[in-house]
Amino acid sequence: MQVNEEDRIAPQEKRSGTANAIWALVVVILIGAGAGYYFWSTEETDEEPAARTEVALPAPAPEQPLVTEADVPEPEATPEPTAQAPEQPAVEQPKVEPLPELNNSDTFVHDKVVAMANGMAIDSLLNNSDMVRQFVVFVDNIAQGQLARKTSPLKEPAQSFTVTDITNKTYLNPDSYHRYDMYADFLSGLNDEQLVATYQRMKPLLEQAFAELGYPDTNFNTRLQQAFKEILAAPVIDQPIELYSISVNYRFVDPKLETLPNAQKLMVRMGPDNTRKVKRVIRRLSEQLSK
Repeated sequence: MQVNEEDRIAPQEKRSGTANAIWALVVVILIGAGAGYYFWSTEETDEEPAARTEVALPAPAPEQPLVTEADVPEPEATPEPTAQAPEQPAVEQPKVEPLPELNNSDTFVHDKVVAMANGMAIDSLLNNSDMVRQFVVFVDNIAQGQLARKTSPLKEPAQSFTVTDITNKTYLNPDSYHRYDMYADFLSGLNDEQLVATYQRMKPLLEQAFAELGYPDTNFNTRLQQAFKEILAAPVIDQPIELYSISVNYRFVDPKLETLPNAQKLMVRMGPDNTRKVKRVIRRLSEQLSK
């Protein structure tokens, strides 16, 4: 699936301390070596020299100087045999799985998501068609407060939305919140480090898919951070939520809730507990990816 622009909703550079530390270490070594050479070549003693006595050399002088007792080298000690350390097996470097082409990445992405689920039965919830492009468009819409349901990376809950009537008023049934338990539990159960590592691994694919949307002045990582902010701005409602119906649809009676962006309305429909779970994950990920 080629995503068109119509699918959209209309650093100071850091200097490395490592390099500076290496140069500082080199300077220290050079200064130390130079000072050592100067010290040992000019060292003087305070002792008075012994009186000199002239000694007549025998004639003829030997071609080689005589070996005195002091000059006789001591026999070299036979070194004790030492046990050789066992050879350590060579450590194989982990092979980096090659990144597939964007058009053939569904199996790769599916397997990564299932692996991150750590045993949770998430497979049945995944939309497995053109997963990278679908996810990018979904995030792009979330960042602008909208929901692109046809490009959602996850399928909608199987359970139906329900309401309850109390004293001639209609309220959102709290049992409906549980429709989203699995989604919230999936997110909150992810390992942050593994998730960030997987994101960084797939980032070239995500950026390529985002470039197809035709934004000239931003990138996917920036858009993802904007989506995070949108989700974190959603209110957490612990009180009963009153609704009114128009035809077969329900709307919030509270105008503050009804005027929320659609993405934040979804967070409200997830219920306070699930909203808190999702927000905790989003805050951690936002911090990790902004480092």
